[in-house]
Amino acid sequence: MQITKDNLTIIIVTIKSHNVVDKCLKSIDPEVKKIIVENSSDIEFVKTIKKKYKNIDCFFTGKNLGMGPGNNFGIKKSKTQYVMILNPDTVLQSDTLNNIFDISKDLDFAILSPLCSDKDYPNYKIEKGIEHNSSKEGLFEVDRVDGYAMILNKSKFEPNFFDEKIFMYLENDDLCMRIKKLNEKIYVYSKSIVSHLGASAVDQKYFQEVELSRNWHWNWSKFYFRKKHYGFINALLLNLPIFFKSCFKCFFYLLTNNKFKYKLYFCRASGFFNSLVGKNSWYRPRLD
Repeated sequence: MQITKDNLTIIIVTIKSHNVVDKCLKSIDPEVKKIIVENSSDIEFVKTIKKKYKNIDCFFTGKNLGMGPGNNFGIKKSKTQYVMILNPDTVLQSDTLNNIFDISKDLDFAILSPLCSDKDYPNYKIEKGIEHNSSKEGLFEVDRVDGYAMILNKSKFEPNFFDEKIFMYLENDDLCMRIKKLNEKIYVYSKSIVSHLGASAVDQKYFQEVELSRNWHWNWSKFYFRKKHYGFINALLLNLPIFFKSCFKCFFYLLTNNKFKYKLYFCRASGFFNSLVGKNSWYRPRLD
């Protein structure tokens, strides 16, 4: 089956993303269905988006669900076989989707992704020994893709999409690892290009709150991910040195009265510790 405008829905999870989401939406063919999942209760933002763009449904969750659960929310609202997970700080080229449509004909895949425009930051990972070859020019198989732009064939996943225990970070790696264990295919198509601004999905006026949240959740997710896929001992050995280093720096910045750096390293240590003792990824940035 081929991906078309009629059987594809683009899902964009937002939170305080007013500054970047317009560029993203303007780069999408207006005929393609879109779902905005706003991870807050910002009704005015949803109203504005619905007025400005056609063929779009907007939902606000009322609270910050995170990327994985937010995308699951959108996937459940979609009615098409294919969904494209797209971050609000991405921009498609004029032929990005059309190239994807063309290459998808008779292609058996679980995940299909465009290629990042920045060659220094590839949006995929290939483990040693994997076959790169494909019968279609420009198409190559990978082990993982970054979650900011990827098309999912829902029939390969239902009902298990993103792990909702993960609030942020490595949710896409987890998704890819699970689908590879089922011997399903993940492809990147180099003739389909996407630009990613990176770390720009939330307004920069919330920079410090977002940084604290990122550091907490990165360390929570790293331990949880490693434990889930490689075992407790592996996760502990990998993350414990980082925990001790974070504790040392936390104490240092407390003594030198650098409040932000103190909070930053405290969040790193706290994220790991909470994951270690089995607590949920509860930390949320203050974006009021």
